Amino acid sequence: QVQLVESGGGLVQAGGSLRLSCAASGIIFSNYLMGWYRQAPGKQRQLVASITDGSRTNYADSVKGRFTISRDNAKNTVYLQMNSLKPEDTGVYYCRATFRSNYWGQGTQVTVSS
Repeated sequence: QVQLVESGGGLVQAGGSLRLSCAASGIIFSNYLMGWYRQAPGKQRQLVASITDGSRTNYADSVKGRFTISRDNAKNTVYLQMNSLKPEDTGVYYCRATFRSNYWGQGTQVTVSS
């Protein structure tokens, strides 16, 4: 059974920081491309950041310089460090694992207040 379990979301003031974690089970984690997606209210789900099996990273322009994606294959976990948060970062953040098929986490709410 494949599971992606997210943690670290919550309510934070603008300018603050959060660290999201996504712990995977039921997959050979090191084979997978991992990503974080965000869905703001009334908007489509969009890629925030991704990291390959070789630890190459990609970021949406809106988060470059503020967010950092990383992975720890020994812990089967991918992280998203979010700094200098803005109200427009508010949304549900989803973890995704991709190899031969896609797996999604349940989503975790991040709310940034002004």
